[in-house]
Amino acid sequence: MVEIPEELVEAQLLFNGEAGREFLAGLPARTERFLQEWGLRPAGAVMHGMTALVVPVERADGTAAVLKLLLPDEESAGEPLALRAWGGRGCVRLLEHDPGTGTLLLERLDERRPLSGTAGRDPRQAVRVVGELLARLTAVPAPAGVRRLGPVAAGMLERVPAALAAIPDGRARGLVADCAAALAEVAGEPGDRLLHWDLHYDNVLAGGREPWLAIDPKPLAGDPGFELLPAIRNNFVEDQVRWRFDLLTEALGLEGDRARARAWTLGRVLQNCLWDVEDARGGVPELDGEQLRVVEVVLGRA
Repeated sequence: MVEIPEELVEAQLLFNGEAGREFLAGLPARTERFLQEWGLRPAGAVMHGMTALVVPVERADGTAAVLKLLLPDEESAGEPLALRAWGGRGCVRLLEHDPGTGTLLLERLDERRPLSGTAGRDPRQAVRVVGELLARLTAVPAPAGVRRLGPVAAGMLERVPAALAAIPDGRARGLVADCAAALAEVAGEPGDRLLHWDLHYDNVLAGGREPWLAIDPKPLAGDPGFELLPAIRNNFVEDQVRWRFDLLTEALGLEGDRARARAWTLGRVLQNCLWDVEDARGGVPELDGEQLRVVEVVLGRA
């Protein structure tokens, strides 16, 4: 019987309710099914994130892999499409995929060595690694079937008036309005590159065939400028925001249109702020102060 970590149970019940409960109840049988169907042998303690159970395994030929079992949602549904399009270039390799359940078999990287370890010692090197990976990943055109940034951006702008009305703090409300204005200027040209969307330091692991590889994409088809915020916010230090933005735009070849990269970065802050407002469920929202400082620095006000 697979042991389901309590943190995964809590996250599934909190965010997915009855669907999460059904997913958790079916995990032991699903794990056993794919161990049998794909000829796998468990090879270590299970791991997890907020949305998935990850079982270290060995394949029949003795190679190491991980079995990723998740409840697919809008964000994760495009993961196999993206991994196939990237073909292991800058990211983990997809070995098997079951469309019916969303179950994935992936090459095993070194989960003991996330990029976050390097970030604590050398933040500039960590940002450089993320920038170089993003440059490779966003060089690929998005395949059909991946959700599009255009409708995401349009939906965000539609929700702005209600969100602004719910934010009592004048400074925060003004910064969110500034983010919305910046996004409105670029939303009509959302781009067509294959985006990872969530490339923070813990989603970069040491690999055997390459020094660093990306994992756990939440793919979008869109503008590479929408990719910058996670590496700007990770291990947040206000004095580093400006050079992180500069280094990332240079790595992705966006330095010629920094205004556009800035607008999409502010759009990403807006996305997070809208979620904060909605999570308040009519109460006073708690907006992330670090993100608001990012807005002020990127806009040249700090």
